[in-house]
Amino acid sequence: MGFCAELDPAGNKPQLPGTHFSDAADFLIRRVGEVVSWTWLILLLVIMTNVMARYVFGRGLVEFEEIQWHLYSIGFLCGLSYCMQTDNHVRIDILHERMGLRTRSRIELCGLIFFLLPFILLVVYNAVPFVAYSWSVNEISDAPGGLPARWAIKSMLIVGFLLLGLAAVSRLTRVTALLIGFPRPLPQSKRQTHD
Repeated sequence: MGFCAELDPAGNKPQLPGTHFSDAADFLIRRVGEVVSWTWLILLLVIMTNVMARYVFGRGLVEFEEIQWHLYSIGFLCGLSYCMQTDNHVRIDILHERMGLRTRSRIELCGLIFFLLPFILLVVYNAVPFVAYSWSVNEISDAPGGLPARWAIKSMLIVGFLLLGLAAVSRLTRVTALLIGFPRPLPQSKRQTHD
């Protein structure tokens, strides 16, 4: 089709062109990723505090153990979309690096349409009643001294997968912009840089 690809920031490899939608979605996902990345530091501090409480003072805290898996869940679930947006997810690099951009884009198009997006829809569809029930009963931890509002952390399942869906659709628009010219790719000179 003759649509141009962009070069990566180092100018080495061609990258997918941007679209108006992908620029806006990617900006949002990057900002959420930057905010959520602080959960890893907080998680480290909570773990260190819990270890100190257990081995120095001889008293483990159930609240801190639950906060650990809450923070880990938030970081992981929201980190999925950030990895997708920055294209830092796991792939078979030996094959990926040897393919041209159009070939990689065709494979990615199939992966997005037939695997990732249906999986995201399936997870969200099944998570909604799960989370709704937790909200309706104001679910709390079963552990003595555990955290209240278990529904809040369960809600992160939906939030994380909706963010991943946004990242996947953003990527899909970039792939289709390259392969078929729809939506219209943004010229590199007119792309907004949000970094």
